[in-house]
Amino acid sequence: MIEPTADSLMIDGRSLALSDIKPVARRYHRVILDPAAEPRIKASREAVERIAAAGVPTYGVNTGLGALSTRAINAADLRTLQHNLLRSHAAGTGPPLDVDVVRTVMLIRANSLAHGKSGARTIVVQRLLDLLNAGVTPAIPSQGSLGASGDLAPLAHLGLVLTGEGRVMDFDGAIVDAASTLDRAGIEPLMLEPKEALALINGTAVMAGIASLALLDAIQLLRSAILVGAMSAFAIAARREPFDRRMHEARPHPGQTRVAAIIGSLLGPLSDDHRATSRVQDPYSVRCIPPVLGAALDALQPLEAALEIEINSATDNPLVFAESDEALSGGNFHGHPLALPIEYAKVAIASVGNITERRIALLMDGEEYGLPAFLVANPGVNSGYMIAHYLTAGLVAENKILAHPSAVDSIPTSANIEDFNSMGTTGARHLEEIIRNVERIVAVEALCAAQACDLRSIYPGGVLAGGYETVRAMVPPLDADERIIADDIETIAQLVRTGRFARLIEEEIEKL
Repeated sequence: MIEPTADSLMIDGRSLALSDIKPVARRYHRVILDPAAEPRIKASREAVERIAAAGVPTYGVNTGLGALSTRAINAADLRTLQHNLLRSHAAGTGPPLDVDVVRTVMLIRANSLAHGKSGARTIVVQRLLDLLNAGVTPAIPSQGSLGASGDLAPLAHLGLVLTGEGRVMDFDGAIVDAASTLDRAGIEPLMLEPKEALALINGTAVMAGIASLALLDAIQLLRSAILVGAMSAFAIAARREPFDRRMHEARPHPGQTRVAAIIGSLLGPLSDDHRATSRVQDPYSVRCIPPVLGAALDALQPLEAALEIEINSATDNPLVFAESDEALSGGNFHGHPLALPIEYAKVAIASVGNITERRIALLMDGEEYGLPAFLVANPGVNSGYMIAHYLTAGLVAENKILAHPSAVDSIPTSANIEDFNSMGTTGARHLEEIIRNVERIVAVEALCAAQACDLRSIYPGGVLAGGYETVRAMVPPLDADERIIADDIETIAQLVRTGRFARLIEEEIEKL
């Protein structure tokens, strides 16, 4: 038994928090099964064994699956069924999911089985944790799930690894056979018992895993966007009235009020050097930062609430109720409770990219603000950030396609037994892509805002100074077309991705 340490997480099937995910997914914290969960797991397993022994046709225990559920399976074939199920359902394609996503999937699936309604043995839960703790990452293709009956195809690729089949990713990203990797890690392959293969694959762990990391990244991205938007507002000497507390008390949406307070604190009053302006109002992309980014912040709350429930739920089919020896067939595997808030989050983050691109465009054509065309000296000879802006326009256009709602695009399968599917995993993947795109859009704005400060020889103080200095610590001012802009963008995008900008305003957020 693994003893708990300061860097370990104990799961019991019912109390996993979203904040627990990143340390396991990205910092390789160890995961331990709470001994208190073991009696529940054991009881559900014993109920499955009694049901199987009784010979009463029970979906998922001694019958075929989907449209084949009317086919009875002989007791002698029940073990064979488990391995056939994994092999036949491992039909995914596309690039493999990222390592941190797969680690999140394993964590969520183990926690769901630990809930004690799936009928799998304790060893199945423990083997998932063994993979996590040994750093063994199954290679799960990113495409193939319909979001009901759960994430069948991708989870089958995960399940195969537990049996010594399938493939894993090594630390160099290469795809290799699972058997030799398990052997080197000292992990013994499992022979699955009746119902266990179905318990592994018939759940929402992939869509929940992708969406959980995406949500955490989206919250971090929004904080970065607030800081960088405030940097641009400072650089053009934006008017301060749009961030006045009284404005937002008159329309007290929580996110709007919060964002206005943060930006008002970051900007402070106009300095004497900033006061000389004839502008009565700034464009929407500046003065409407609070209602737009605030609304995006609020739009993430339904997804957060849904995930907090989902990652602590039993999401397979049938569910086993040990107290009555019943295996009840239903639809807890259906991804719609996640699919809908995922769509809202997609639109929210895409809109963050839209308004950010508009501020970049404002800085490109910044004569009114005392800025040269495209933020570079001697424009014409130099193109400056012209094409960096093109990049953001292209990413915004791509996000409009990715934000199309997957959840309204069901396709029936399995001879119309599975006649309405959620497409929630596709939506989650698209949310992740939108976030990656907006990280780059925000990175371009950070570069442009810092450049505008340099060109106007005005420099912020306080937290905004930290934002400016974070950019300049990695990328010098652009005096001429003397280097490849793509390298600068990727350097700053990595800072956005790792939370360097977001952490700068955490103290401001905590004050509110």
